Amino acid sequence: MEKVRISKLMSERGLCSRREADDYIERGWVRVDGEVVSELGARAYPHQEITLERAARARQTARVTILINKPVGYVSGQAEKGYTPAVALIDARSRYAGDRSPLRFERRHLEGLAVAGRLDIDSQGLLVLTQDGRVARQLIGEDSTVEKEYLVRVQGSLAENGLALLNHGLSLDGKPLRPAQVRWQNGDQLRFVLREGKKRQIRRMCELVGLKVVGLKRVRIGRVALGDLPLGQWRYLRQDERF
Repeated sequence: MEKVRISKLMSERGLCSRREADDYIERGWVRVDGEVVSELGARAYPHQEITLERAARARQTARVTILINKPVGYVSGQAEKGYTPAVALIDARSRYAGDRSPLRFERRHLEGLAVAGRLDIDSQGLLVLTQDGRVARQLIGEDSTVEKEYLVRVQGSLAENGLALLNHGLSLDGKPLRPAQVRWQNGDQLRFVLREGKKRQIRRMCELVGLKVVGLKRVRIGRVALGDLPLGQWRYLRQDERF
């Protein structure tokens, strides 16, 4: 059995991201079978126990995850082509009045926020920004199976077997898509539940079966729903909430 980089093992076990693991190792905050490891690139066997020191766990607890109801016209990540990034929506004034988190908004909560599952500029709804590598990996890691739910308004004529194909049978970029859950919500709106997130996936899926998307809203990620969070406002993910 070959040894594996400890940072890789830590990421695979959901302890933190690989970048965070390297930081913790450098600080002497990681133990393998009870022994402190402080050498970057150190390796361990997959069966060995890896634990974090209290300082690392405290740092993780201090990291925030923010939920935004992103409006159309904002990009999810970095500013581009003159468009405003969703992070610009986050300030004390735009915080949802019904936010039940005890946290007080601080400017440091904007540092190092990563988008965990993008939304196109012409889409709206639940967007997750996080400082916590564990959350990012859970939502957008290669092996992520967290459900994302969307309400999709469409125009056009659905192909005869189109609904069945939307559920399973389509391919994008030469690769078959994972099975989805797609059903009519009403006369012009579909409800999609996906376990993957290819670029503009829903719009491209709909085009393949004769439909054009004219409105798209993400309403749930895992066990966290958009709920009554107003458009353009945000709140903190609470300690008792899990995706």
